[in-house]
Amino acid sequence: MLPSSFASFPISASSLLSRGSMTSAFSCQVEPLTMVLLDPNELIKTDNNQFCIIALPRYDLVTVKREQILIEALPYIREFYDSIMVFKIGGSIMSDRTVLEDFIQDVVLLRYIGIHPIIVHGGGPEISQAMEKFGKKAEFVGGLRVTDKETLGIARMVLLGDINAELVNLIGKHGGKGIGLSGQDGMFLKARKKAPLKMEGMEPVDLGFVGDVEKVDPEILMIMAGKGYIPVISPIAADNQGNNLNVNADTVAGAVAVAMRAKKLFSITDVEGVRLNPDDPSSVISEFSASDFDRLVAEKVIRGGMIPKVEACVRVVRDGVEKAHIIDGRKHHAILLELLTDQGVGTMIKRI
Repeated sequence: MLPSSFASFPISASSLLSRGSMTSAFSCQVEPLTMVLLDPNELIKTDNNQFCIIALPRYDLVTVKREQILIEALPYIREFYDSIMVFKIGGSIMSDRTVLEDFIQDVVLLRYIGIHPIIVHGGGPEISQAMEKFGKKAEFVGGLRVTDKETLGIARMVLLGDINAELVNLIGKHGGKGIGLSGQDGMFLKARKKAPLKMEGMEPVDLGFVGDVEKVDPEILMIMAGKGYIPVISPIAADNQGNNLNVNADTVAGAVAVAMRAKKLFSITDVEGVRLNPDDPSSVISEFSASDFDRLVAEKVIRGGMIPKVEACVRVVRDGVEKAHIIDGRKHHAILLELLTDQGVGTMIKRI
C-alpha cells in the first residue's frame, strides 16, 4: 500500500519501452508534479497490465539530482565571475508581476555569485496609458514617440517615479541593493536632439524631445557596481544644455553595454527568440553570428518587429560586447537557464 503522501499515475509499457530500456532510469513530468527520476524498481504493475509510476508532490520532493544542477552551473559561474552584464527589460514583461519577480530574483542571484548586473528599462505601454489619463493621445512616427514638453513630463513621471522606483524596491525585497539612475545623474548619459525624421511621402517630422545617445560616461556605473549596487537606468538622457531627452531603451542598453565593456547584453522580451520558421515557436535558433544577420533578414527569417531587436544586439556585438541574447522573459527564471545551463532557452548572437 502506498503512503498517503504519494500519488501513482498509469503509464503504458509501450511508452516505457520507447524511452529505450526498462532497465534504466527515466524521467517524467505530471502536473502539478516536479520532474522525478525513477528507477525500474519504483514501477508497479497493475491488474490491467499497465505500469504505475510513483511520484512525490512538490512539497514532499527533497532532492532531484540537485548536485548535478549545481555542478553544471559551476563552469559558467567561474567564467562569468566579476563580469558586467546589461539587461534590457520592456513594458510587456514588466506588466506581469510574476514574471517581473522572477526577473529580479535572477538578477539578485547573479549579483551574489559575483556578476555585476545593470538593468535598463523601458515603459512605452505605461507612458501611453498615463497620457490617456491626462487626455493626450500617443503619436508615433517610424516607431518613435512624438514627445512634446508635456509628454516628456509624463514620461519622466512614469519612468522615474513609477517603474524605476518599483524595480529598485523589488531588488531590495529580494535581498539586493538597487539604485535608480537616469542620464542626468552625474550627466553619465548624454544625448543630442534627434534630427527631424524623414518618412516616405511625408514632410520631415520633428519628434520633439527625443534624443540619440551621444556618450556614456561609465564612471558612476563602475562606482555603483563596484560597491555591490545594481544600477537601474531609466532611458531619460541629458543634452549639453541640461535639457532632458527621451531615448529608446534598446539604444540606451546597447550604448551602456559597449561603454561598460559588458560581457553580455540581454534583451528580455515576450518572444522565445529568433525563429527559423517565424510561425513555429519550437523552431528557435539557439545561436548565430552577427555576420549572418543580413542574410537572415533577406530570407525573412528575421522580419517585422524582430528586426530592430536583433539589429540592436548585432550592433553591440560588432562594437565589442562578447555576446548578446534575446530571451523570453515569460519563461520562469529564463536568465538563469540561459546563463547557467548547457542548453539555454533563447537566441545567442556572437561576433564570429
